[in-house]
Amino acid sequence: MSITYRKLEEKDLETFIRMRITQLREEGATEDLDLVPALMDYYHRHMADGTFVSWLAVDDDQIVGTSGMSFVEKPPYFGCPTGRVGLLSSMYTDPAYRRRGIAKELLRRVVEEAREYGCGSVQITASDMGVLLYTDFGFVKNGNFMQYKF
Repeated sequence: MSITYRKLEEKDLETFIRMRITQLREEGATEDLDLVPALMDYYHRHMADGTFVSWLAVDDDQIVGTSGMSFVEKPPYFGCPTGRVGLLSSMYTDPAYRRRGIAKELLRRVVEEAREYGCGSVQITASDMGVLLYTDFGFVKNGNFMQYKF
């Protein structure tokens, strides 16, 4: 196994979306709804305008881990004077590749993207499985709402 990391490209979207839906199902989503068209539209638009970025973990051309960061702007507040916030999503590692540091490396890379974008914080609604990863990284837990401040 030789894991490499690279940014998400348009050619990866079908696999990326399939993994996103798998992640949502693992987290307990049971709705009978086809999210593929809405996700495809979202990623096309936000990758094009630079408000979504993702790093992938790849093993021999197979995507085995995903991450995502959406950039939003809110009115500035004391906890985030820039008003720019990173919304973390799509953190998923193929079960056969878990517990090898892949999610931590993906998280490090997308948090750095948020820093470079000028975000004052990164937020996530964490799954039960992800809470330990995020708290170890430095996110502060508030129920399942978490924030990482720069």
